[in-house]
Amino acid sequence: MMRRLRGGLQAILTRGFVGIAALLVVQALCTAGFVSDILSSLLGFRRVPVTWQMRELIEIGAAAGLLIGIGLGGWALRLARQERNAAEARLKRASGAFAEVLGQRFAEWGLTPAERDVALFAIKGMSTAQIAELRATSEGTVKAQTNAIYRKAGVTGRSQLLALFIEELMEDQSPMALAALPHAARRAGARADEAA
Repeated sequence: MMRRLRGGLQAILTRGFVGIAALLVVQALCTAGFVSDILSSLLGFRRVPVTWQMRELIEIGAAAGLLIGIGLGGWALRLARQERNAAEARLKRASGAFAEVLGQRFAEWGLTPAERDVALFAIKGMSTAQIAELRATSEGTVKAQTNAIYRKAGVTGRSQLLALFIEELMEDQSPMALAALPHAARRAGARADEAA
């Protein structure tokens, strides 16, 4: 019973706007109760007479609502941090999987260390001029190396080179591998044809 209640509260607090909004509304109502009581005492507003027992119950309810709100807010923050940390860990694993696929393919193709560097920079979406600058070589050398890479990989350009890796990751269909796709595709695929 408690596990189901906790799971339900966790889903409400972390999965939607409604849970957080309801939490804020409850806290706002409780705060309004305290503030109106203070203002009525200070400014002398007339209000409906309430027995002292009812007044105590209202104040206890408002205080309890604020305390529960603080507790649930802290719990929601803790859950959000845990989810963020889990997402970062999945992204690190996916990045590692992508790097592993790169290393395997580069080895299969028999790329030299220089060609591996150039291929990696090309996959990242860097232009020939940027790669030449980073490697302290001429653009002609980089173009010759990229042509050798394309020939060894059996592709005709950067887009196809990147597509080879994306296809391999998609064949895996694991969430870890698929998590790497948007990052790699956004950074490299969009600029691959421009840089060629």
